[in-house]
Amino acid sequence: MNRRFFIQKLLYSLQTVLLMRLAHPAVLPAAIKKMESDKLHYRPLNGRSLRDIALRKEHHGNDRFISPVGIPRVGRWWQLLKWKLSRNSFNRYLKDQPVNRIAIDWEPVRKHQGVSVTFVKHASILIKDVESYLLIDPVFSDIYWFIEDFSPFTFDPRKIIKPDHVLVTHGHYDHLDKSSLRLLDKETHVISPLGYDAVFQDLNMKNRTRLDWYETYRNGDSSITFLPSNHWTMRNPLRGPNRSLWGGYMIKTAADYTIYLMGDSGYFDGFEEIGRDFDIDLAVINLGAYEPRWFMASSHMNPREAVRVFKELKAAKLMIVHWGTFRLGDEPVHFPPVDLKRELEKEGLLDRLVDIRHGETFFIR
Repeated sequence: MNRRFFIQKLLYSLQTVLLMRLAHPAVLPAAIKKMESDKLHYRPLNGRSLRDIALRKEHHGNDRFISPVGIPRVGRWWQLLKWKLSRNSFNRYLKDQPVNRIAIDWEPVRKHQGVSVTFVKHASILIKDVESYLLIDPVFSDIYWFIEDFSPFTFDPRKIIKPDHVLVTHGHYDHLDKSSLRLLDKETHVISPLGYDAVFQDLNMKNRTRLDWYETYRNGDSSITFLPSNHWTMRNPLRGPNRSLWGGYMIKTAADYTIYLMGDSGYFDGFEEIGRDFDIDLAVINLGAYEPRWFMASSHMNPREAVRVFKELKAAKLMIVHWGTFRLGDEPVHFPPVDLKRELEKEGLLDRLVDIRHGETFFIR
């Protein structure tokens, strides 16, 4: 289904539910009552091991994947419509959202001899690992005409350093963007979760590694392990959610520096296990689209939860992405780093933050 048809379907659904709301005021509250009464937005592991769950493939269903830690997504369309029809409590701040035009000087990255992390935009980052380059969730421009891009490039995205590997965390359009991937060399090695064959066949990108949770791709002294997260994915509303898998990556670089890319995730009680299993130097946490909590908590963590996760991971440093480009939640695009710093300061952890913005690079070693 193309994007235009999806937009038309969504607008029609919004119109329909608005008429229902006016004619039958009790219908919509009844549909979302259970969700709002739930206080916990994940299913506790209760001592069970994420690794054991993955090895037993409990996340594999008959025709789609199942989240062992996520709450059931029954009634989410009604909740989405209720959210879109409700008043945004951040409205008075939206006019202050800055547009930051991104220019990136790639020459210092090329000259650096060790490991570096460049925050490209949204959830897209470029990791240099000595002589190898990894590009994560490449999104170079707008994803829908009706969603403003607050961090547009001032340069041709084809000027980005050619990656050796592209890592995709999941299939939502703000992470898996075909128009951006088409700008890359078709021979680029793609690492993705299971279930995206049709997407990459359409792109004629055949050099691929498909990973299930806790599976690892190794290349010389480096390794990339795919890990679970509390999220979901969907590209075609008619086929429904979770036809493909989602997650994050643990990257052990050739320079012996470990970077955890969380991917999109709501909070859940599995991060302590990940922190025990891996010695993490830098945790890259996706922070954005976290308001309103009654709707977003099951998919994205807020700043307070991000700090909790950082502590549970026992990582040395923290960096955040997934903010400043698209307003996908109620909060303004520039709020996440401000809110995060406030929470880090409460815990005495502000000095552990890698405080970089779009287009900037963290040079590590």
